[in-house]
Amino acid sequence: MTGARHATRAVIFDCDGVLIDSERLAGPILAGLLTDLGLPTTQIDVDRDFKGRSWEHGLTRIEERLGRTPWPDLHERYRARLFAAFEDRLRPIPGIHAALDALDADGIPYCVASGSDHERIRRGLHAAGLLERFPPEVIFSADDVARGKPAPDVFLHAAERMGFDPRASIVVEDSPAGVQAGVAAGMRVLGYADGADTAALRAAGAEPFADMAALPMLLGAGGSREKA
Repeated sequence: MTGARHATRAVIFDCDGVLIDSERLAGPILAGLLTDLGLPTTQIDVDRDFKGRSWEHGLTRIEERLGRTPWPDLHERYRARLFAAFEDRLRPIPGIHAALDALDADGIPYCVASGSDHERIRRGLHAAGLLERFPPEVIFSADDVARGKPAPDVFLHAAERMGFDPRASIVVEDSPAGVQAGVAAGMRVLGYADGADTAALRAAGAEPFADMAALPMLLGAGGSREKA
């Protein structure tokens, strides 16, 4: 096992697509709304313009493509449908509970740093049965910083507030924008590639992996660490 894995001292998780299986719900909802608005939109379009990024970034792209300002209540319509889907169908990412158990067993601290706003993060974690593992003091959002991903601000902010050394912190991400943010923050980045573009994550600077249950092994956590 490499020295980099032994040096792991903290983990920073993205939320959507890493802790909670929300991307499969959010994409079709937003694509449907934008199509109804008069902007034919596919899942590919949603991934390109929204995945890993703030709503404000996506809204700018919508206005550019549409050529005008969209419905003033577009965000509210989207969130109402999304939160209803969360309560009805949201699930945690398979293997994430075991991965968090392994980090707890090894005393490796972790937090979440997402491009979403605080309400969406909390609602998603609650619906997926993960909120008890992420109290308010370990949840960080694009709302907390001046620039969203791919800028490194939210990861650096989370590390500073948590007392993490960025050089010994690992980011777990599923979007190229998030990977770029982690790399810019000087952190090692693991790219969760289940349903994502492995090549794009690797090109952005991540080490891709496809099974969240393998995360403890990649970190040397949960008793799997080699003995000195």
